[in-house]
Order: sequence, then structure tokens, then C-alpha cells
Amino acid sequence: MVQSIQEIVPMTEVAHVGLRRDDATLRSDVYLNRLPHDLSGRRVIVCDPMLATGGSLGQVCELVRARGAAEIIALCIVASEPGLAAFGGDHPRVRVYCAAVDAELNDAGYIVPGLGDAGDRLFGPPD
Repeated sequence: MVQSIQEIVPMTEVAHVGLRRDDATLRSDVYLNRLPHDLSGRRVIVCDPMLATGGSLGQVCELVRARGAAEIIALCIVASEPGLAAFGGDHPRVRVYCAAVDAELNDAGYIVPGLGDAGDRLFGPPD
């Protein structure tokens, strides 16, 4: 997603935040945070390919907001209706744009029908 956004908005600074989801609790832990320490007054676009439960996107938005961002926009490829509702309730000021919205989540917290786990698709399933 980053490369495509940089083609549209070339004068951007890119920072990465990595999260790992616990499949039992469906909660994520941050394992990488390369956000600038000061985002005061800046507009930040957060890219999350899959907005399933909304939890990981919410965590990143909280990190960005804590560093002073004035505006947060979220871009997703696929989202779930329950995830959008939960995220919107927790982060009403964040605008979310997504290419497709699927109706539900399964018991494992995956979007149905969705595209599968984005991390697994990019990096392979965990060991």
C-alpha cells in the first residue's frame, strides 16, 4: 500500500508500526514502532490492509494521536462491518476509506469472506 500511496502523494514520510495478533485473545502487541517522536499538527495516513476487529488499527491510531497528530486518516483494502462499527465507536474523528466491506467476522476474527490473513499472505504463516 505504501508504494501506491507514495506514487499519488510523493512528498511523504513513511514510518512503520508492526503488530502481532494473539489468535486466542484477538489482541495485538506492538513489536516495532518507528513513528517520529513528534507528530504535532501533522496529518497522518495509517495504512492497514485488513480492518477485521479494528483493534490493531485502533492501537496504531492511539500511538499516532499520543505523538500529537492533528488529523488521522485510515486507508484499508478490506474491512468488516463489525470492525468498522467498533473502530468508529472508539475513534469517531478518524476517517476510514476502504475498497471493500464484508459483512462479518468468523470465530478466529478473520473477515468473511475476506482475503485471509494479510501478514500470512505477505510473510507466510507463523511457525
